[in-house]
Amino acid sequence: MRIIEEIDKLEKIEKGCVLSIGNFDGVHLGHQKILATAKQTAAKKKTELSVMTFEPHPVALLQPEKAFGVLTPLKLKEHLLAECGVDCVIVLKDSAKLLKLSPEDFVEQFLVRNVRPSVVVEGEDFNFGTARAGSVGMLQKLGAEKGFEVSVIGARDVKLSSGQTVRVSSTMIRNLLESGQVADAAAGLGRSYRLIGQVTAGRGKGKNLGFATANMKKPRQIIPVEGVYAGLVEIGESAERVCTGNEKIPSVFSIGRAKTYSGDQPLLIEAHLLVENVGRLYDKWMAMDFVARIRDQQKFETEAELSAQIAKDCEEAKEILATEDR
Repeated sequence: MRIIEEIDKLEKIEKGCVLSIGNFDGVHLGHQKILATAKQTAAKKKTELSVMTFEPHPVALLQPEKAFGVLTPLKLKEHLLAECGVDCVIVLKDSAKLLKLSPEDFVEQFLVRNVRPSVVVEGEDFNFGTARAGSVGMLQKLGAEKGFEVSVIGARDVKLSSGQTVRVSSTMIRNLLESGQVADAAAGLGRSYRLIGQVTAGRGKGKNLGFATANMKKPRQIIPVEGVYAGLVEIGESAERVCTGNEKIPSVFSIGRAKTYSGDQPLLIEAHLLVENVGRLYDKWMAMDFVARIRDQQKFETEAELSAQIAKDCEEAKEILATEDR
């Protein structure tokens, strides 16, 4: 998959390509539905599928006070897009001027002059141009005038563990993660939620209790709510390596502020790997795939009580992960 990060290099895009524009944060089932249709269209037309995305998210540029954590950092997003069959990704890293164009100018000055797609494939809630003033209906009208087709794809629904059926969106998945519903978030993503960061030195408390942990430096992603989780870990020498790896070490995750110990504790993101001889992990990269929530964080009267509970958490995690298709 080719990656283009500068507007002046857009001539490398195959003219007449099939194009989809969006943030694609999470590359969730709704996004996958759009991309699958776009890929089929590209195959029929014997052309490439190109995707245009933004880094950082437009909200972070236009309304930084409202910026939120993302679901997929850029390297992971690129990997997931490649898995969906995308041939070329256009990553707009300096998109402030582009985002402020009127819908008409965006189509004329950017799409028609630079990309020249034959078909644009978007979800039914797609908006573009300054203040998100352009709708898919407007895009279809402009496309008819400028010589490209617009295909609109309906939303994807998913059934949650509560029995409720909801429309899949990046916002829905963020909300599920922030309430600890990682299994439901996985249902919307089509895979477990993956948190990526570097391993940093911890306080050694877990090792003293008999449960050594790999501590993650706080990433710029949505962090699931405080609690204990069953999950799978990938270890690698780089962020790119843990995006593409498939080692998946069974683990217990703890996200919280060490309530058993006194003082104002910082948020800790820890993984206890349920295997022997993991070796030195400091300064390596770690991906944490959240499979299921085990319990809330709680304060224990003694370290012995805490250690006993961690042992129970490990056994529960092993049972959960034994049924996970790895």
